[in-house]
Amino acid sequence: MPRVVSVFLPYLPTDRIRRADPDLPAETPVVVVARSGAKRTISAADVAALKAGARIGMQAAKAQAMISHLHMVDADPDGDAAAVERLALWMLRQYTPIVALDLPDGVVMDTEGADHLRGGELPMLTGLVNSFRGHGLQARGAIADSWGAAHALARAIRRETVIVPPGETAKAVVNLPISSLRLSADIVSSLGVLGFRTVGELAATPRAPLALRFGPEAGRRLDQMFGRLPEPIEPIRTKELIEVSRPFSEPIGAAETIAKYVGKLVVELCALLEQKGQGLRRADLVVHRVDNTLQAVRAGMAKPVRDVPRLTKLLCSLIETIDPGFGIEKMSLAATMIEPLDLKQALSSLIEETVVDVTPLLDTFGNRGQRLYRLAPVQSDVPERSIQRVAAMAVKLGESWPTRWPRPSRILARPEQIEVIAMIPDHPPASMIWRGKRWRIKRADGPERVFGEWWIRETEMEALRDYYSVEDEDGHRFWVFRSGDGLDPETGSAKWFLHGIYG
Repeated sequence: MPRVVSVFLPYLPTDRIRRADPDLPAETPVVVVARSGAKRTISAADVAALKAGARIGMQAAKAQAMISHLHMVDADPDGDAAAVERLALWMLRQYTPIVALDLPDGVVMDTEGADHLRGGELPMLTGLVNSFRGHGLQARGAIADSWGAAHALARAIRRETVIVPPGETAKAVVNLPISSLRLSADIVSSLGVLGFRTVGELAATPRAPLALRFGPEAGRRLDQMFGRLPEPIEPIRTKELIEVSRPFSEPIGAAETIAKYVGKLVVELCALLEQKGQGLRRADLVVHRVDNTLQAVRAGMAKPVRDVPRLTKLLCSLIETIDPGFGIEKMSLAATMIEPLDLKQALSSLIEETVVDVTPLLDTFGNRGQRLYRLAPVQSDVPERSIQRVAAMAVKLGESWPTRWPRPSRILARPEQIEVIAMIPDHPPASMIWRGKRWRIKRADGPERVFGEWWIRETEMEALRDYYSVEDEDGHRFWVFRSGDGLDPETGSAKWFLHGIYG
């Protein structure tokens, strides 16, 4: 079942003004003025302006006289549309192969089979909205089974995120206003005169009288909202995007046939990439079914690739996720992320030992939903800050692992408090209780004193830790520390914590 995400940008024009002028005070009301001949009206207003009494459609002169310190900017619909397009292209690279514009103030995307890469629908949608907020754009998002339902919910419900469980779209939209059906203003006004207020009331009305008076549009929008009529999301494409496609005179559906044409598309795409000196980092295979719906699979590579057999094998391994339905009438393969590719001449094995390339294995695991990374050192004495996750094939950062003191093979995400018996100020524990079990310490090494990083937090100006490597009677080895020097309360609480376990 398709799952559609609709992102609504309610204050896009005014958010763009504030992004362009960061020095504009947050409390200053901002409005956008549209011109129609000599008439000047407000076409958009931010929260501060709305609270001050500005309204969409109000005369600009009236708003200026009523609201002091009102910041007025001429409307720029082309700039707004270009901003929405840039956001859609960013979402195309980050989230799913099927992303389209929902002008004038939104983006829509089909995330069927892609949300698991983001931890599920809720983390994906929350992270998306937070990303927009971090860039100064207020956004609301909704997920439903159809474009019409997601579009309506994102605009009618004031929460930042709305997720309708699969199969419950009808229950979620019946109480929405009829203005959420994407009908023309004239039709909405006429329906209101007849007494229709909600989508449920309109859906319960016989279809023939509606079609006779308003044409087929009202019924079509209802069917699209309830998912009875497919509404394909045509993926956004730009002139710079490298894409190849293959239409079919007769629909195809067998896995072997799909694989054959995937191979042909890969050959064509690699030829275009070679002309531009580029390698493929992410490829999107989109299939157009005869029932007017789309399905897509995405393959990512750890580093730029232009190897036809390897790319073909990688994409064909994902064919099992495609449901051809009653047949596929067109297939497209797009390079949604590319990077320059420098092919180096392989040296003779007599001169240099051949290096085994593990990136095909990494690509295989990565496209099965596994998040691959490696750990890299960071210049910090505080253990939890001395490690970071980097891409599996990221270049070396120039830092080296600490060698002055041994570190355990496993460091806990958060140090866990333990109860110990120890002499202060600088003796290791004689015994400790961790997770309800007592461990008697037989050997210990330390202390290794780690000071706080005052340039990161002022509270670490006096803070320190004393670390010990300890071993119990059965040979289990742990990495523990005391917060503070055991004498001065300003250096720490004198509580003990277990931070790591030796393998």
